[in-house]
Amino acid sequence: MSLACNESMKPGLTVLAVLVALGLGATIFRDSIPLGNAQSPSTTQNQERAAPINEDRARLENERNTVDIVKRFEPGLVYIGTTSVAVTQDPLSQYFGGAPRQQVQQGAGSGFFVNDKGDILTNYHVVGEASQIEIRLLNGQRTYPARVIGTAAAYDLALIRPQNVPSNLVKPIPLGDSSQVQVGQKAIAMGAPFNFDFTVTEGIVSAVNRLVPVGVPTSEDPTAVPQRVIQTDAAINPGNSGGPLLDSSGRVIGINSQIISPSGAVTGQGQFAGIGFAIPINVAKRLLPRLQAGETIRRPLIGVQAAIVVQDPQTGEVDAANLSDLSSALRRQYNLPSSGFLVGQVTPGSPAAKAGLRGGTRVVNPARNVQMRLGGDVIVSVDGTLINAQEDLQSALIARNPGDKVRLEIKRGGQNQTITVTLTQESQRRQ
Repeated sequence: MSLACNESMKPGLTVLAVLVALGLGATIFRDSIPLGNAQSPSTTQNQERAAPINEDRARLENERNTVDIVKRFEPGLVYIGTTSVAVTQDPLSQYFGGAPRQQVQQGAGSGFFVNDKGDILTNYHVVGEASQIEIRLLNGQRTYPARVIGTAAAYDLALIRPQNVPSNLVKPIPLGDSSQVQVGQKAIAMGAPFNFDFTVTEGIVSAVNRLVPVGVPTSEDPTAVPQRVIQTDAAINPGNSGGPLLDSSGRVIGINSQIISPSGAVTGQGQFAGIGFAIPINVAKRLLPRLQAGETIRRPLIGVQAAIVVQDPQTGEVDAANLSDLSSALRRQYNLPSSGFLVGQVTPGSPAAKAGLRGGTRVVNPARNVQMRLGGDVIVSVDGTLINAQEDLQSALIARNPGDKVRLEIKRGGQNQTITVTLTQESQRRQ
């Protein structure tokens, strides 16, 4: 099963084949409709003529709502086209001294206006690596160059600013409150699936606070942190990335970002399977002033490293392990709890160090590929949220800002204690 980011390439034969198959399926379905109760034309002609249908009255309330939202807010939707250069190296060519080759790639995604200045919110994975960005507006053929203003790769968010867009064409879409979103309410997704620009789909909110990995790994921050997102069954496909997810009032409640795609693991191209994810708009609202100020936002870290590391015997890669990964016998041998985050090291000068958090002092190797640094504090909870793994600690901190204070419940020498850690600007850089 693949968790695919839905940035799109231009449609080709594969998309056409799908369209043909759908046409064929519709024909088969139509031909299979039972005709036993059908009336002959002559019988129909003898019946009283039906009154003409009033289309406005015939529309369901939900349909009228959707049509109204599209008319009012789709002008705020933006099509984003990108150009990037990928450097590839053929191993055989490299062996004989060949130079790396550059490959130009075209991509597409979506975004939407968030203010009268023309700033556009989108996903980092749409524009983060682009060497050239162009945008296009609804019912327009003209493209406008754009540049990246601020980025937040760990949150998969970016802000871009186009050039020379007439002010009368800038139509910001109002931002809602994702904390008020409820399961079952209406959800409207806008974007450019498979490069079919300015497409609208509708569904419901399937779940809130769904925990999935979000963010684009970078050299400074190589892991995607589990974060709370909105799950929807509104059709989202490659190219919808960065587009808005709207409620029945036309307010943005999320930014379309990812899909679950069983077929993506086989074909390499994600396709919608009824489960899509949107970044809650409150996350973007919290970061928006800093994005507009041109910041490169990194997730906050308090400056602690895991005490348990395991080396893969085949690849040699070293990764952190959790207390729950250890056998019960091993935990009893070293008098370790079954849950919590065991602190191995504390970065000097970090928020954790300033708060007095302690790392381990004794290194043991219970197995050839396992190393543990014992004697450090065990973080039990962060502001009341239980911590059972390193991912839990990261998730508890991801929504924080510099200057925020977090309360850590810890175990030290078998005794429970509470310490307060103040996040600083420095903690926005990987430690």
